[in-house]
Amino acid sequence: MIFHGTYEDARRARTIHRFRLALKDFEALERSREYLSGFGIETLLRDFPTTGQPMKAIHTAKGADVERIERLLERGQGSTRSREWSSGFLAGAFDAEGSLSQGILRFSNKSLVYLGEVVEALAVWGIESVLEPPAASGVSSVRVRGGVPAARRFIRLTLPAITRKLSMEGRSVKTASDLRVVSIDDLEQEMDLIDITTGTGDFIANGVISHNCFARNTHTYLDFDAGRDFDTQIVVKVNVAEVLERELARPSWERPHVALGTNTDPYQRAEGRYRLMPGIIAALAASDTPFSILTKGTLLRRDLPLLQAAAERVPVETAVSITVFDDEHLQRSLEPGAPSTAARLATVKAVRDAGLPCAVFLMPVLPYLTDSREQLDTALARIAETGASSIAYSALHLRPGAQEWFAAWLLREHPELAPRYRELYGNGAYAPKEYRARLAARIRPLLRRHGLDRPRLDPATGTPGTRPRRGATALAAELSPAAAAALQPTLF
Repeated sequence: MIFHGTYEDARRARTIHRFRLALKDFEALERSREYLSGFGIETLLRDFPTTGQPMKAIHTAKGADVERIERLLERGQGSTRSREWSSGFLAGAFDAEGSLSQGILRFSNKSLVYLGEVVEALAVWGIESVLEPPAASGVSSVRVRGGVPAARRFIRLTLPAITRKLSMEGRSVKTASDLRVVSIDDLEQEMDLIDITTGTGDFIANGVISHNCFARNTHTYLDFDAGRDFDTQIVVKVNVAEVLERELARPSWERPHVALGTNTDPYQRAEGRYRLMPGIIAALAASDTPFSILTKGTLLRRDLPLLQAAAERVPVETAVSITVFDDEHLQRSLEPGAPSTAARLATVKAVRDAGLPCAVFLMPVLPYLTDSREQLDTALARIAETGASSIAYSALHLRPGAQEWFAAWLLREHPELAPRYRELYGNGAYAPKEYRARLAARIRPLLRRHGLDRPRLDPATGTPGTRPRRGATALAAELSPAAAAALQPTLF
């Protein structure tokens, strides 16, 4: 509802402005609120009185904001519509009037003008549709042609907010691609075959495929368990620098980028006693091998002079992982013994002040614990203050070993969330695509608000700072589930 009106009181005529959007699905309401926030339009959230299902509403009474909302609504009018506008329009149309049943996606409404807008927006993306005859109630429908594959493509392109509408569980998916066997080669050996369907829909079947498992479960490789042993037992390779020097001196060493910290934090507390990292840094630099360090340990600051010297020879990148920003109890419970959030943020600033790039890994984002708009806003505001050179974020993933530990922790600390986590992670290690899409829609406007969608200036040179090597193409990057599984530091 948008309303402009005037009324007279005892002194003079007054003009009032109102914008209100009320919905029963909070996901769509929250997405609308975040979208408006990206344009500087802040709305208030309140309960909406109704005799039916509980509803909430966002609203504003600021005249300038109401007029800006009207101008946003006018953007889609006219004959030329961009793909971006069409995608957003279709997402909202599906949330409001769409359905997905038996693998068939439809939009239903009495207004043929509105349905014509839907057909045109679908055509912008090359999605075929057909207008079905009206029912006895006078409601007509636009049906997307192509069954489940077309519905999956629609969801991927538009990312509707209301997840309850998106389930295709139990439906068979058939490909429209012309797939055929090209050749069969005898490898003259037996190999295990592991097939993977990726998030992009690609099918991989190429011998043995290795994946970097989450760190907690790797403790079982050393005949420890992934629970208490992981929390209390540590194996220290005290000769690591000497072994590394020998390996780097091999003629076959091609000096690829070496990532430290993707499975074991190189600056955990034991490093203060054993001092292994100075030798590792020196060996990598002497062999002209570029490297990066991912840690949550503040002991990184001890080696800043060594890292500065190494950076004169090879590219050096650092990153600090931070999960919780506004709840000290949660942080201590989740990461017992780890440095505080404030100490890690101070480490990021110290690295940047030393002229080195330092990313912040805002990960994992914990559903219903650290993923609200207010919590993310606080996190990004604090990150921005450090001058971090880049940001990566990803939703929590729960690999075997970590999943069992986290489930026990959740039942102990937040039992009310257990059913919601079972819904999210009941079918696998990764948060569903729909949740990740909502998280991205929530965080992107906040990145813009805090200036984190632009390259940071290097404090030493005044030029844009180095960006992370791991596939990020922008200052702020959402890591794919597979990348997050490889890079999410040891947290539990």
